[in-house]
Amino acid sequence: MPSLTIAGLKAKIPIIQGGMGVGVSLSGLSSAVATAGAIGVIATAGIGQFEPDWDTSYSKADERALSREISTAKANTDGIIGVNIMVAIADFDDMVKCAVDQQADVLFLGAGLPIKLPKTLPLDALDSLHTRFVPIVSSGRAADLIFKSWAKHFNHVPDGVVVEGPLAGGHLGFHKEQINDPNYALEKILPDVISAIKPYEQRFGRTIPVIAAGGIYTGHDIYRFMQMGAAGVQMATRFVVTHECDASDNFKQAFINCTSQDLVIIDSPVGLPGRAIKCEFLDRVASGVREPFKCPWKCLRSCDFKNVPYCIGQALTNAKKGDLKHGFAFAGANAYRVDKLVSVKELIDELMEEYELSASQRTGANV
Repeated sequence: MPSLTIAGLKAKIPIIQGGMGVGVSLSGLSSAVATAGAIGVIATAGIGQFEPDWDTSYSKADERALSREISTAKANTDGIIGVNIMVAIADFDDMVKCAVDQQADVLFLGAGLPIKLPKTLPLDALDSLHTRFVPIVSSGRAADLIFKSWAKHFNHVPDGVVVEGPLAGGHLGFHKEQINDPNYALEKILPDVISAIKPYEQRFGRTIPVIAAGGIYTGHDIYRFMQMGAAGVQMATRFVVTHECDASDNFKQAFINCTSQDLVIIDSPVGLPGRAIKCEFLDRVASGVREPFKCPWKCLRSCDFKNVPYCIGQALTNAKKGDLKHGFAFAGANAYRVDKLVSVKELIDELMEEYELSASQRTGANV
């Protein structure tokens, strides 16, 4: 299995552990993944909800929690620690600056197009920063928009790009009718993204890795997408059911217990479709029940909090803690295939063995 290099930053294993909020991937999971040679990722979505002053000083709570998680992760590993930041969150600028100040190795920017960056960053000298920038997109067009804007305004382009297909968990960058449309499958959109960034590689004289994501489950999948031109993959669901994952045992057990019929597409309160595990909470909401909540601040720009049936931040927080009567778990399309808890090292070893088996079979077939 080849390594993955992002602007000089080299991961021995070409796997990025996807960022999972609220509180599912923090310093515990990310440092274990980084120690195993892959890239561990802390999710910032709702990260401050576990701070005592969340209700009164949300922005400071977020920054304090993120600073602590990055510091703790880096103290526990010499590997690569990334941070996932949703463009749609209200304190996007503060989270980016905090992660950069704390020397996060890579920022993965998704749930929106990161056309702009905080003015507090040295926008005319982004390559002077320790932190690398990698947007998450769902089409070649989206990648081109971001790269074109950065080239124009910063004379710089992102250090890599993740292309996420519709089999991913959580919020999806597709319309509902596109999710099962083969024209929007990862196999279709990956080549488009690779083609979209080629001109920028030539213009800026650098290699820009494209990372495939969404529904990748085995080492055989990794091999297949890397043969298609991906420099690496991003995986999230497989890392939930590890001992080191920062979520509760009940949360992990929901993955182990679920069937393919339990994986459903929901309408998120933030206006996007999402893939989640069917549960009592989602059944109640689907029946028209409005879950009571108070909104201390509008954490997501697109949330119409006065009219939504529930607070998604609170629901995800409850689930993370193991309370699936008052919350739910996002999950990828292959979550039903998970059947046991393993360590991060065991998972990485299994993926590498499967990759090597696919590679050897391909070599044997060509002899």
